Amino acid sequence: MNVDESPQGSHLTYQLNIASSITLGSLCEASPSTAITQNWKRRKLSNVWARCLDRVNTLGNEDYGHTGCVNALSWAHNGELLLSSGDDQNLRVWRMDHSSSDPTNEYPFACQTVINTGHSDNVFNAQMLASSTRIATVAGDKQVRVFDVGESVGRSPTGNEMSYTTRQACIRILHCHSRRTKRIISEDNPDFFLTVAEDGEVRQHDLRTPHSCARGSCPAPLVKLPHKLSTIALSPLAPYQFVVGGESPFAHLFDRRHSGRYLREEWGMSPAVEDMTTCVRRFSRHSRAPGEAKGYEHITGARMSAWNGHEVPFNSDAVYLFSTRDEPGTGSMVRKSSVRGTDTRDEEDQGSSDYRLRDIFEDLVEDGRTEMDVDDEPIDSDELEQGEEEVGGNGDDGRGIYGADVHAHAPVIYPRIRFSGHCNVETVKDVNFLGPYDEYVASGSDDGNFFTWKKSSGEVVDVLEGDDTVVNVIEGHPTLPLVAVSGIDTTIKLFAPARGPAAYSRSRNTMSIIERNARASRRGMNHTAYMQLSHLVMRHDRALEALRNTENGGAVDPDPEAQLAQCINQ
Repeated sequence: MNVDESPQGSHLTYQLNIASSITLGSLCEASPSTAITQNWKRRKLSNVWARCLDRVNTLGNEDYGHTGCVNALSWAHNGELLLSSGDDQNLRVWRMDHSSSDPTNEYPFACQTVINTGHSDNVFNAQMLASSTRIATVAGDKQVRVFDVGESVGRSPTGNEMSYTTRQACIRILHCHSRRTKRIISEDNPDFFLTVAEDGEVRQHDLRTPHSCARGSCPAPLVKLPHKLSTIALSPLAPYQFVVGGESPFAHLFDRRHSGRYLREEWGMSPAVEDMTTCVRRFSRHSRAPGEAKGYEHITGARMSAWNGHEVPFNSDAVYLFSTRDEPGTGSMVRKSSVRGTDTRDEEDQGSSDYRLRDIFEDLVEDGRTEMDVDDEPIDSDELEQGEEEVGGNGDDGRGIYGADVHAHAPVIYPRIRFSGHCNVETVKDVNFLGPYDEYVASGSDDGNFFTWKKSSGEVVDVLEGDDTVVNVIEGHPTLPLVAVSGIDTTIKLFAPARGPAAYSRSRNTMSIIERNARASRRGMNHTAYMQLSHLVMRHDRALEALRNTENGGAVDPDPEAQLAQCINQ
């Protein structure tokens, strides 16, 4: 049957059947004739992605599903399973429910497996390890946990949820990281995976070789940076390359073919800088965002293209697209300027404590110890090479106003294009590619929407309502034109090409949404700088209090950070 002449009711089903047979692996292994067929299927699937998306299902409700923010989403087993976890520390495995009796629901997913992870803090990421039923999780309790319930994962003999306790499902607990552990990257082996954490380390875990973390026998990390890390991306086509980003103006590209070893650390000594895994490139913006304070830049998410292997977007004040193939020191960035609001700094009275904080901040500026940017300022790749003293000593998780980049020797690549319109201030947001050719770029936003841009031009394709508050995670299905979205809500939203008018599209209000987000971004960045300084001031006050208690023979608070808890969902 000719696809273009098929009735509307069977059109999408036909396209989905086409899509379901497409995988990168099968494409690479295909014979010439099969490769032609696969390319034809990809083109058809790309045409489906070009249609407007709309919400097609919501997983969970007030009585069913997660009970906290959903921070972790990932597809597994070629899209047959959807893993989710978050603030409730439960791991849920969703599967397409082919027995659903609702003919109007084309994507009837149902939760088949629930695992109590045993984490004592928010779960930030969950990934199924390659060619296995093992699932690895990372959380704010610094732990990495591995679970395995065998072939029962995602399969319930009764059709109802199968619940597993931590004791029943957990097969390994790793304490290698010393700070909140944020992301997992699975490799093409069920025993290997990478993790990244706020201790600035990237670690490779090998489940074949157990060790005792309590005895300090953890293998040395692959990477150790002097700032917090929140994201890692691995190139599926060149798995020896990975990118990390966090509280730095630079994302760092490492090449494991040049990996050294922390020999000094393996001998129980502090590692030397020259022993670090080789950083071959750094990615940086041309300038800071208006109102963004120098030293407080933050990269919240990064990806590496599964289609071509060399394109790298990272999420900061906007989304920036880089290429590992570009020559260092040059940039052909196309700035697709969105409508920017006027400088609407909040002049309202916010209490004496805020004014005291502002006075302290202004004093620091006058003393020349820091600097607040109020407009676009170029990011000098040499400015972090001067070795300015970092606020907070070694092991202090206070954010330094300045910090030397230990990989200052690595050449800097500037972005090809900038995608703007969303607001990335309140939480840590991922960035992702969508489409069979990675032809779209997507990111969540603080306004509860998620944005999709056309990669080739930077234009906003659509703005869709994905959460009542903030969208943090967007994961495209590996073979179907289907997107899973989550954020502050306790539910997961599924989006697919719409049959008619898209009820959850906000494309008609795109310009006003972009203007509102521009104003919110400016206010948020100014507020974030003051909050960061407040953090330092409060730490100083706590240190003085602890010193006085010690001098007076009183007890010292074992957790000076207890009163500095932050509502960070990622």
